[in-house]
Amino acid sequence: MTNIIPALDNKTRLLSIDALRGFDMFWIIGGGTLIEVLSKCFPSGFLQSLAAQMEHVPWIGFHFEDLIFPLFMFISGATIPIALLPKLGKGNPKRDLVIKVTRRMVLLIILGIIYNGTMRNGFANARYVSVLAQIGVSYFIASIILIYTNSLKTRLYWLSGILAGYAIVQLLIPVPGIGAGVLTPEGCINGYVDRLFLPGRLAYGHDGMLPSSGNGFYDALGILSILSATGITLMGYFAGQILIQKNSAPRKKFVTLVSAGTGLILLALCICPFYPIIKNCWTTTYNLLTGGISFLLIALFYLIIDVWEFKKWTFFFRVIGMNSIFIYLVVVGNLVDVNSTTLSLVGWISGSLSQNGGQLVLTLGDITLAWLLLYFMYRKNIFIKV
Repeated sequence: MTNIIPALDNKTRLLSIDALRGFDMFWIIGGGTLIEVLSKCFPSGFLQSLAAQMEHVPWIGFHFEDLIFPLFMFISGATIPIALLPKLGKGNPKRDLVIKVTRRMVLLIILGIIYNGTMRNGFANARYVSVLAQIGVSYFIASIILIYTNSLKTRLYWLSGILAGYAIVQLLIPVPGIGAGVLTPEGCINGYVDRLFLPGRLAYGHDGMLPSSGNGFYDALGILSILSATGITLMGYFAGQILIQKNSAPRKKFVTLVSAGTGLILLALCICPFYPIIKNCWTTTYNLLTGGISFLLIALFYLIIDVWEFKKWTFFFRVIGMNSIFIYLVVVGNLVDVNSTTLSLVGWISGSLSQNGGQLVLTLGDITLAWLLLYFMYRKNIFIKV
């Protein structure tokens, strides 16, 4: 269930993880929109290029926007050796931890269904998969693997097996009437499995884009994608395990994280000419690339914040990162109409400006209101934990 918990003492947690989570969520709650609006207000080659990175690639390829979701899952995995596995060492039975992660998974699935508007629009043609469901199920699978294994080598075998096994499924198992290894919206085995087993509405059409109405052809958050995403959650676990090593020097931790990230990125780039990077069917190369970038980002944040102790600049992001699921539901899920509140407060200013200028004021207002809500919760030591 959802718990309202007091803030943890800074000595018991890595501030870099909270800051990186907040940095990631910032782009979801308005950072990406802010860049797009700025590119219209102040046209320049740099801002135009940056704005292009704030849009998902329809199928093959990669933009910064395609990193946001897997980075969050990576960070979620990085907390497992910090918040979950130590309970085993304190004598908590494995069964209790399994119950804990099962409840978390079920709650996230339910929240995802609510986020999709099912309670508003009804269950007819409802979409049952969601970002929250994928986080919950992948975290559950990764946690079960980690709870019932003891050695890093065995856990690395599990990660390698998931990544390699998923590649084999996508490349070698034929889709009836199409064949094997056809990585298109129509030919990918992900869509075939979704059409066979996934209830409700599928969200994506033949062109890899969201259809304007009706049922789609596959779902980017479908069954096989969820299983594949377990891989990046496990990668996050290994990053977290590196960070908590008491007998390892900070420099060694940083070098290990950077080496792992660089190796994963190079591996993805070597493989992608014949096994493309595709977010919408969560290819293994997509896992490798986003996992590699995530390793580099967590290394950078760890170095700056926890080693060099440059911490003041992170406060803005940490406030967001410590209530990430809550703000995702409130702002992105529209449980609270932040846009209407912003319009009520600064609509008179935006209305007196040009279209682009007015949109810039409203976007800044949305971000400010969301952050102030989180800051209020931070000051009151209210943190929603799923």
